[in-house]
Amino acid sequence: SLKEGTYEGSAIDTYGGEENTATARVTIDAEGKITDVYLDTTYTKDGVETTKKTLGDEYGMKVGNSAYGQAEYEWYEQVEALEQAVIDNQGIEFLNVDEDGYTDAVSTCTIQVSALYEALEDALNKAK
Repeated sequence: SLKEGTYEGSAIDTYGGEENTATARVTIDAEGKITDVYLDTTYTKDGVETTKKTLGDEYGMKVGNSAYGQAEYEWYEQVEALEQAVIDNQGIEFLNVDEDGYTDAVSTCTIQVSALYEALEDALNKAK
């Protein structure tokens, strides 16, 4: 029961003690199906405002990408898996975000997703 169009949502992301903005853009086709999802979060690196997705491998989560890298997948790779899972499941109900903001519903996604979930919820509510 979603209306055709492209809808945007946002939420404040306070992960790591910083205040960033998580954004979601969701495209719904004429049949009410989710056909595209784009997620990102603002981020400041070395004093320059950018986004985590724009940084790609430079964000440095993945083991070997930086001294801080501890994850198997980089942030953008995890978010791309989350985007695809939302399309595959036609919504966000499956995510089961825990009290700490994580989900085990997407196997390659180990990042905190609570702000991304809220941004998706905002966008999808606009599509109703």
